Amino acid sequence: MTLHVGMDIGGTKTDAVVVDAEGRVLHRHVLPSGHGDDAVVAKAVAAVAHVCEAAGIAPSEAASIGVGIPGLVLDGVVSHAQNLGITRLDLASALEKAWGVRPVVDNDVNAGAVGAWVAADGGLRSIAYLNLGTGLAAGLVLDGKVWRGARGAAGEIGHVSVDPHGPLGPDDLPGGLETYASGSGIALQAGGEAATDVLARADSDPDAAAIRDGLFYGVATAVRLLVLTLDVEEVILGGGLTRMGEPLLEGARRVIRGWERTSRVLASVDLTARIRVLDPETPVAALGAAMRGAGRG
Repeated sequence: MTLHVGMDIGGTKTDAVVVDAEGRVLHRHVLPSGHGDDAVVAKAVAAVAHVCEAAGIAPSEAASIGVGIPGLVLDGVVSHAQNLGITRLDLASALEKAWGVRPVVDNDVNAGAVGAWVAADGGLRSIAYLNLGTGLAAGLVLDGKVWRGARGAAGEIGHVSVDPHGPLGPDDLPGGLETYASGSGIALQAGGEAATDVLARADSDPDAAAIRDGLFYGVATAVRLLVLTLDVEEVILGGGLTRMGEPLLEGARRVIRGWERTSRVLASVDLTARIRVLDPETPVAALGAAMRGAGRG
């Protein structure tokens, strides 16, 4: 059986998987992420060693290895992954020394887009993966290939300001999508309170309810932006905030239906039918990293 290894190095956890050629996850192991160059590499090596042992192979025996990581990634070199304490790290070379094979390294949201595309399993040619996590960004698969743009900024829609009078974000923009629809943005609006706590009391607290309504508005606006600019077949939602499940999807659709009642143009593009939420337990970025290593996307 052909086996591929994939790993998602996140700000809090390092998630490693072994998958088959079709992208079915056969083995998985999660460790807390390291902080700083040496610790990040050490945790990555440990996670892959564990998952490969479960599969009965050495890393060098895998058909390919792919890695997803935050930050700017160019030719295996990672820059400005602040949550991991990385300023500049030649991650591909460091891991090649440990494994004897050079991995394919990509940005984590791009890896997530490929993982979402594979997990959706609907024969789609174009999707946007809207990651609602600590931050907000979209990974794009267009005609079966990841689209990064001219300078790697494609999908960085968290920095699009949609309300000039909205809350000020960490990028000093008012009303940015990331401020409305990310964990860090919700915490910022709530004075530092964790997003999960804010959303948990939204049914009984008017201030929390207003922040939750802003989340629905932000997700709906991001979907509208992605569909009207790229006409993707689906916008697939992932990331920690999707643990809300159906209430998140229905909240965003409620906002969209309000627009559709007053705009025949928006009604004609059928935004509500183009949104999907993946199972939050799916290791999307690790799966996508494995598929990137295998040459998909």
